[in-house]
Amino acid sequence: MKKADVELGAVVNAKSEEELKKQFQGTVEKIYENSALLAITSFDDVDAAAVSDLNYKLVVSFKNMKPARAAKKAKALSTNNVTIEKVAPTIKADDKDKDKKEKKAPAKKSK
Repeated sequence: MKKADVELGAVVNAKSEEELKKQFQGTVEKIYENSALLAITSFDDVDAAAVSDLNYKLVVSFKNMKPARAAKKAKALSTNNVTIEKVAPTIKADDKDKDKKEKKAPAKKSK
């Protein structure tokens, strides 16, 4: 690719000659004179440790980039799925006994 073809936020396929073994996909975060900073969004499992060490960012030369056609799903960044559900309140055994005693005992009248 040429510098003129690269835009901020563009998704590209890229390869690193030194850092990663396989091709990866990234989003352009910053453009330099002959390269761009990519946020790595998709990569091969063999590069998982290296990508983590790089904090999911890598500077890549324009000559090692090409526009991404369809998103590859080699490795998703987020593997955590959080679900929230409501839980009914529970009454402790001690609280149940207190409630029963209060209901059985007649209320005292004050003079």
